[in-house]
Amino acid sequence: MPSIETKTGEMKLGARPLADEACEFLVWAPNAKSLTLHLIGREDEMIEMERLERGYHHAVAQGASLGDRYFYRMEDGRELPDPASRFQPEGVHRSSEIVDLQEFEWTDQNWKGRPIESSVFYELHIGAYTSEGTFEALIPHLPELAKLGVTTIELMPIAQFPGLRNWGYDGVYPFAPQNSYGRPESLQRLVNAAHEHGLAMALDVVYNHPGPEGNYLGAYGPYFTDRYRTPWGQAINYDSAGSDEVRRYFIENALYWLEEYHFDALRLDAVHGIFDFGARHFLAELKASVAELSSRVERPLHLVAESDLNDARLLHDVSAGGYGLDAQWSDDFHHSVHTLLTREDRGYYSDFNGVGSLAATMRDGWYYSGQHSEYRGRRHGNSAAGIASSRFVVCSQNHDQVGNRAEGERLSTLVNFEAQKLAAGITLLSPSTPLLFMGEEYGETAPFQYFTSHGDPDLLEAVRRGRREEFASFGWKGTVPDPQDQKTFDRSRLHHALKEKEPHRTVLELYRELIRIRNKHQLGTQGAWKIREMHDCTLLSLHGGEKKQLAILCNFSDTAAELNVPEIEGRWTVLIHSAGSRWKGPERDLESEMELTASAEIPLSPQSFLAMERNRTTQEAA
Repeated sequence: MPSIETKTGEMKLGARPLADEACEFLVWAPNAKSLTLHLIGREDEMIEMERLERGYHHAVAQGASLGDRYFYRMEDGRELPDPASRFQPEGVHRSSEIVDLQEFEWTDQNWKGRPIESSVFYELHIGAYTSEGTFEALIPHLPELAKLGVTTIELMPIAQFPGLRNWGYDGVYPFAPQNSYGRPESLQRLVNAAHEHGLAMALDVVYNHPGPEGNYLGAYGPYFTDRYRTPWGQAINYDSAGSDEVRRYFIENALYWLEEYHFDALRLDAVHGIFDFGARHFLAELKASVAELSSRVERPLHLVAESDLNDARLLHDVSAGGYGLDAQWSDDFHHSVHTLLTREDRGYYSDFNGVGSLAATMRDGWYYSGQHSEYRGRRHGNSAAGIASSRFVVCSQNHDQVGNRAEGERLSTLVNFEAQKLAAGITLLSPSTPLLFMGEEYGETAPFQYFTSHGDPDLLEAVRRGRREEFASFGWKGTVPDPQDQKTFDRSRLHHALKEKEPHRTVLELYRELIRIRNKHQLGTQGAWKIREMHDCTLLSLHGGEKKQLAILCNFSDTAAELNVPEIEGRWTVLIHSAGSRWKGPERDLESEMELTASAEIPLSPQSFLAMERNRTTQEAA
């Protein structure tokens, strides 16, 4: 039996067009003793595939053309799409299409990428961001996003899912861009255009579970294991028999998005659902492969994890027993800010109380680093000491925290205008790398609700029931919208026209100014931070750069505060007084220059922040 290494060399999974109207096919199907390629082109053709080592099957089809469709026919007669399909033009149950991603003419040769520490992420859903809901419809919005100051557009998952609308976490073809969003070349055009506007592109990928509908991986081989269980169904087999090829499948997928589509970063969904007790964890192997590709293409490529574990191993170097990922989301920041602003204290919010948890999170990356969690009923997390703050991605809103509310309410509809501005200030002027959720920058009021278009009625009912049960512990009022209802999706679309109305126009100006200040002071790349809780509801952040010092005073209380801050004695320039009339607040604007003594009492309006800067003295800089 031929070896896959000697037979195919560097061949990749899926269908690869060759010269002279030929196409090469490689699929891992150890469950099949024999496999037949059913090529649907100018005329149907059946080609018996050659079985290689470790369960791979290989064929070369002469006369195959771009646009031809194909299935793999199993021994029992079933015809299934390619697990590594590059495009599913008719959805998850129909034939795969031969495409050539090498035909696209890239013009981003001068693009050098973007380091994490100077990034501002902007998370969006392709289907809900524009009325068209396509890759190409996003392109005209890129100049405005660049003007906002964000550096990295992060797309929620786009791998082919069932139907026309979905959050993306039910994807079942990891290599195929969603057909209702556009063709593969449309996605390439989007990434190319983003780079032309100086914007990096990140993609949310799901390596912890596939969706249930249209998932045929189990028919091909041992992609799943019964040893573990995820909240979303079957666990992927990363450490049992056959796992070498499963790991290869997902690592090749990651490299595919980074190389063939020029993405700059991947956000790894819920890595706490990746179970691997082998000596070398899948995430460490993935990082090593991405680092090798980064060296070859000579631009930075990043892996950002979402994790529910508060486990610093994700970020520690492999030499220190870690996985070496570049950054991870810190939910503790969101939960701390959210409880301070909304006063919600049920579910996981019950673990966060007062400014102390926020101050600790801003200093240490997260709040829970081994202490007991009442919500979890056990100790949670470990220490992230010594890890740069910029490697923690923080937000006051994201798709999970908005969409996983019963009615998908955004923060703009849960809190008043002053609190909305405070949330922007504490997030964008934090030591960590900030992330915005689409529409947040102008105070979008449309909810972001959970939507699907499943074809399986039993699955749909299970989803409806699961959503109702999930929200029970939070005590939220109101009905849970039907995920399958077209109106649920329609309600979740952005209203871009709001940007031209007040107070939305002022919110947008505030976000632009906050990002400008962040960039000017290089908050993620240099300087030392001092963060401390002043009172139960007030917080001080001090950032000392080479030449400038930045002070941010925050009041999360419903009442005014008088703050005595001896360490900011001196002459300061007011950058933002969020409660002032300049930002449509209830107070008069402060003088542009303030001379503060050690005993001065600084007034701070309810739910507001004050950002000031001054030149550092020679003694301070030393």
